Amino acid sequence: MTTLRHWLAHLEALHPQGAAGIELGLVRVRAVQAQLGQRQTVPLITVAGTNGKGSTCALLESILSQAGYRVGLYTSPHLLRYNERIRIGGANILDADLCAAFAQVEVARQRAGAIALTYFEFGTLAAWECFAAARVDVVILEVGLGGRLDAVNCYDADCAVITTIDLDHCDYLGATREAIGYEKAGIMRARRPVICADALPPASLLHQATASGAKLRLAGLDFGFSQAPEDPLWQYWSAAGTELDLPPPALAGAHQLANAAAALCALENMRDRLRVSLEDIETGLAQARLVGRLDLRLGPPALLLDVAHNPQAARVLAASLGALPCAGETWAVFGMLRDKDIAAVIAAMNGVVTRWLPCTLPGPRAASAVELAGALVAHGVDRAPQTFSSAARAFSAARNKANEGDRIVAFGSFLTVADVLRQLARKA
Repeated sequence: MTTLRHWLAHLEALHPQGAAGIELGLVRVRAVQAQLGQRQTVPLITVAGTNGKGSTCALLESILSQAGYRVGLYTSPHLLRYNERIRIGGANILDADLCAAFAQVEVARQRAGAIALTYFEFGTLAAWECFAAARVDVVILEVGLGGRLDAVNCYDADCAVITTIDLDHCDYLGATREAIGYEKAGIMRARRPVICADALPPASLLHQATASGAKLRLAGLDFGFSQAPEDPLWQYWSAAGTELDLPPPALAGAHQLANAAAALCALENMRDRLRVSLEDIETGLAQARLVGRLDLRLGPPALLLDVAHNPQAARVLAASLGALPCAGETWAVFGMLRDKDIAAVIAAMNGVVTRWLPCTLPGPRAASAVELAGALVAHGVDRAPQTFSSAARAFSAARNKANEGDRIVAFGSFLTVADVLRQLARKA
């Protein structure tokens, strides 16, 4: 295998469930990790949570990069290219470097007995090989699903961050916040800080913090933020006595202050190994970028891209849209996976969307446009919504029908946003 395309096809074929397969557990990944001889030699921050993981990672990467550190960042899923998942020094990994890492993992996998790694497990091990080869100064790992049994958890976090805890991936993590909180708490390590940004953490998380001996830092108690009406600055504070007046993050949305506060608390608790100045923080907040999260593209008509795919994220998106002035209608390019809470997402967005354009996404997990239309009808949102075979086609229809004062929002899945981004690239 000589090309990235061939390697990704190989990863998809390894596990019986293919690229979309989810099989939680650390036995497989640890066996191959041992064959690779991977060691942790630099500070590691692991970020879990239902929503806000990607934003928190982006903020940490930006601040630490501004401070002069060579940052290795691993996130998932990607939008357009697999290379987006592995960033080194602020740039996506090159094909050649990624292929070399895949080859190393494959050799180790064979030595471990040809273990059938999942797509995500193989990629996680390869990301670490990329970071080791590049000799990064610090690593940031975003948990893929849950925490306790996620492949990322085969690495020991020097500082763990848990953003929010809400209902998502219930088939794998449990149907309650208590069950999900227990899974996410699995990234905690004894005597090491864990930052919890959820304002109302479930009791299971608090119990696990005590049981594990982790140093829990709770939002609203050990750290927090505030912002007075009409004040362009916001305030970060911590129980350690830190008080900072800061410019808002470049990432859009009022909820980003909670993510920024969690990132700053993590850095404060890692200050013995990661030194950052006030100027690093200010510039890092201002320069953070993340495609597909309240990602506004000016029109007319204006376009907002957001990967919101669960009820909590949909409520945040709806609130953000409600805070943005719009003289006309809001057209929704709407595609989701079948295993998500489609009804709750529709309910959250119903107050701000006036025209729904349900579409079919690629892959076996996707809900069809007809299924989404049925859900819209069942909830009295739309009597007979027009359906589309792809998000790109729905987006083209929205652009053709929307007036100058209208806006378009594409949401419901990473796949929805990715298809619209490809359509934008084709029209550029």
